[in-house]
Amino acid sequence: MLDLEPINKDFGAYASGLDLSKSLSGRAVEEIEAALDLYSVLVWKNCPINDDQQVSLAENFGKIEVSLLSRVRGKGGPANKSLVPISNVSDEGQMLERDGRRLGSQIANQFWHSDSSFMKSVAKYSFLSARRIPKEGGDTEFADLRAAYDALSDDLKKIINGLIAEHHVFHSRIGLGLKYTSTEIAASPPSYWPLVRSHPITKRKVVFPPVHIRSIKGMTDPEARLLVSELIEHSTQKCFCFTHKWGKGDLVIWDNRMTLHRGKRYDLNESRIMRRITTMVS
Repeated sequence: MLDLEPINKDFGAYASGLDLSKSLSGRAVEEIEAALDLYSVLVWKNCPINDDQQVSLAENFGKIEVSLLSRVRGKGGPANKSLVPISNVSDEGQMLERDGRRLGSQIANQFWHSDSSFMKSVAKYSFLSARRIPKEGGDTEFADLRAAYDALSDDLKKIINGLIAEHHVFHSRIGLGLKYTSTEIAASPPSYWPLVRSHPITKRKVVFPPVHIRSIKGMTDPEARLLVSELIEHSTQKCFCFTHKWGKGDLVIWDNRMTLHRGKRYDLNESRIMRRITTMVS
């Protein structure tokens, strides 16, 4: 049976009582989904799982995404391309080059974002497993987009209601100075999502301003980018957030439809190895 210890009133909870390395019953899956509908983020402390177990766990919760970033990384990395290596260590076990594009892409995770918002399907849950962690830093922060929407001014709610944002996978990375070819960019079409949307189960409205937003229909780029910046600043106030300090073997599951998250800075001379897998709504 799933046991929960809330981190905040209705945002984030420590979870226990289920062995996620083994097959889950239908009832256990339902309990986890109900808990995610309420708390958005579930944290399992000291829950070591391997790649195969992580894939099997995620398969209980929807269609698994094969990440665009996994498809373009070529050879190496986890055998299952649905597993995304969040790491500063190469597939051969060497520290990544400080000026390399792969490490630069990892650093981009320190922006506030929602996983795969640049995909054509809606990202549902992400499962992030800590395999090796640095001595300090590398925490992950989560922001509650439900509470953030509720706290918006009426004027701002009117402004953003009905607006459609364009999301692109390379937008934030290009902003960090990373270079991509015209072929790579053309092979990665944008997706379009409303700035305000409702959770399909709880029906609660959320504001949805991840850093992947490149433009907003009907706005000039300066207007759009200032608006996104304002919404991110609002949504990530301390009152809407909590921080998870990782321990080796921890597993965190979150609902991308209700949250933003970001990694925190750590010493890039120390290895940090995580594995992420994401399920899609359709």
